Amino acid sequence: MSDPCIICVAITGSVPRKADNPAVPISISEQIESTQAAFEAGATICHAHVRNPDESTTSDPEKFALLKEGLEQHCPGMIIQFSTGGRSGAGQARGGMLSLRPDMASLSVGSNNFPSRVYENPPDLVDWLAAEMMKYDVKPEVEAFDLSHILGAARLFKEGKIKDMPYVQFVMGVKNAMPADREVFDFYIKTVNRLFPGAPWCAAGIGPNQAVLNDWAISSGGHARTGLEDNIRLDRDRLAPSNAALVQRTVAVCEKYERPVATWQQARAMLGLRAA
Repeated sequence: MSDPCIICVAITGSVPRKADNPAVPISISEQIESTQAAFEAGATICHAHVRNPDESTTSDPEKFALLKEGLEQHCPGMIIQFSTGGRSGAGQARGGMLSLRPDMASLSVGSNNFPSRVYENPPDLVDWLAAEMMKYDVKPEVEAFDLSHILGAARLFKEGKIKDMPYVQFVMGVKNAMPADREVFDFYIKTVNRLFPGAPWCAAGIGPNQAVLNDWAISSGGHARTGLEDNIRLDRDRLAPSNAALVQRTVAVCEKYERPVATWQQARAMLGLRAA
């Protein structure tokens, strides 16, 4: 395969703490430094959350603005993708940072179980988030925790609530949601190809499933997500020393399957994003 692979790095998320792995970046300056190293290692998308000083998660637009400013300065050309996930806030507060016009934002289009609660994405909130993304020219990345979410993305696209061809990310390995199942994964690809012919897609695995999903996605022609948000370990015995180390591991999988790693210019072109 010769199509370049886009590598997304999810730098901090809402769950991991420094007590779990000291490399998890919490402050804005730590996140910028960690992302710059990951960018230099080959990542071209930064999936971003922001945290409070006590490591709790927040949707504070001021913190997102500071992060965006720093990333634009130190990682020129990198695609900035904000999270609108439900762990960071409630209701429309989840999209309060979209007016900052990041290149992309995550969009969960349906509800599902999480390890200890229901991850709620009611239709009215999904429609509002999608409308805000369209208003501010932010490309959504549809986070599919279930097959119905891919079909939900197709409905939004058909109704004109997603402007451009959807970019769907399969999320597998969340406890109580979709496990890392190869037959399901292959059917996800088949469904995306049927509903969105030629559309790019991505996959993310949680915990030890990160390495598994990286391999499946890259070998199947998709794009890959890595980073400390989803997985804090290199293997059973070693914590990941940085986001860059996880990106380097993903680059090695690209080399294994003889796929070039996408530059930020290539990634922007493949995803139909504006020039940096």
